[in-house]
Amino acid sequence: WISQPQALRISLQQEAPSRMIETPNGDPQTWQVGNVKVTRVIEMETIGGQEWIMPKATRDVAKSVDWLFPNFADQKGRMKFAIQLMVVDAPGNVRIAIDTCVGNDKKRPLPNWDMRTAPFLAHCAMAGITPESITHVYCTHLHTDHIGWNTMKVQGRWVPTFPNARYLFGKREFEFWTEGGKAGAPGAEEGSLDEELADSIQPIVDAGLHDLVEFDHVLFHDSTTKIYLRPTLGHTPGHTSLMIESAGSRAIVTGDCFHHPIQFTEIAVGSRADTNPEQATKTREQLLGEFSGTPTLVFGTHFARPTCGVVVPYKKSYRLDTEAANAFLATLNDAKL
Repeated sequence: WISQPQALRISLQQEAPSRMIETPNGDPQTWQVGNVKVTRVIEMETIGGQEWIMPKATRDVAKSVDWLFPNFADQKGRMKFAIQLMVVDAPGNVRIAIDTCVGNDKKRPLPNWDMRTAPFLAHCAMAGITPESITHVYCTHLHTDHIGWNTMKVQGRWVPTFPNARYLFGKREFEFWTEGGKAGAPGAEEGSLDEELADSIQPIVDAGLHDLVEFDHVLFHDSTTKIYLRPTLGHTPGHTSLMIESAGSRAIVTGDCFHHPIQFTEIAVGSRADTNPEQATKTREQLLGEFSGTPTLVFGTHFARPTCGVVVPYKKSYRLDTEAANAFLATLNDAKL
């Protein structure tokens, strides 16, 4: 997530007794959104230890949101999270990799993230996604678990993992972190991104593969399909999400404006890394109100399987209806472009 002082790293390791959940071959899944397909490949899925990142999401709070069981929490209130790559295939052989997970061989603050050697790229290849096939890499923001596979270590050097891609970083986001920004609200900052910038961002800049983009950047647009960014501020100052509008269908890939589906019901439950918690809550309120009762697919970057659903009213708030997303399921090879 972010670089941490040694004392805080030890504290995080003690506070985060999460357990890994098996995800054979990254458990790839594809959905059809109009003329676009969205494929998920999981780097890791975990259960428990949620209070280190979402302090107000205690087990008792999770247990009180009954619809979270069994997909997003167990009966003990231990919440499930995923770190996963979303790949968007658009007409014209446009292929966008969104938020490149933790990566391998990198020194990181959490045990499950530190110096990984997992076969993630092989899992992507099994789903038909090779590094060379990616035309764009888009990072919703620049936290550790969204930039890791931007680079890989080859003969002791960090090199771009996706050599044919343009890497899209939000201009405001890039400026915030490269000018010494810290995660967390003012007065409760958690740490900087110096280490992550050095191994996962600077090599892209050095290779001349990055573009700094505005909040309303359009990645693809033809007569039936538009894929573009929208600002979803609060978690970080330059946070954006990816919108897909295609042939009458609509979807969003969230990034960290939502960390977990519990925030559909307990909207004010935030992350300790939010730079502006009040704005983060307002962003969730706006998105939930806009999407509620519509067929807009919500792909949660950290949502455990089944990963996506639509927003529906629930008591005085909302919930994620995952069964409604089943109509959009497609096989990896049969999805239409």
